[in-house]
Amino acid sequence: MPDKPRLLAGDNPQIPKGYGNAPVNAYLDAVPGWKQRVCQQLDALIMRAVPDAQKAVKWNTPLYGSGDDHYFTAYHCMKQYVKVTFFNGTELNPVPPEPSKQANIRYFHIRETDKLDDDQLIDWFLQAAALPGAKM
Repeated sequence: MPDKPRLLAGDNPQIPKGYGNAPVNAYLDAVPGWKQRVCQQLDALIMRAVPDAQKAVKWNTPLYGSGDDHYFTAYHCMKQYVKVTFFNGTELNPVPPEPSKQANIRYFHIRETDKLDDDQLIDWFLQAAALPGAKM
């Protein structure tokens, strides 16, 4: 039986780079505690909003995009929250609340006690998917 993936800072699982459902599912299976529920919910909401989204894991982070290495969103476990990245977040309405040092990126942080607004997240995922994705 293979060892469980190593947890990095913030309990983020170390998952080898890969494309498709398998590496994202490996990531989701390895996320510990309450963050697993949040990450599973994010995956489900993204796929509900954009059923043809292509999945990948790079830099220990699930990415969702058009399949040509252009991505519109990602999420990553931090110590106190799950960070959702919108690569063209400054073009979304409303703009996600957390700034980035990179010009177009905005973040949305989800903490353990937060109640997710599924409708807002789906709206952001739909808007983000309609924009040119970030090349990775």
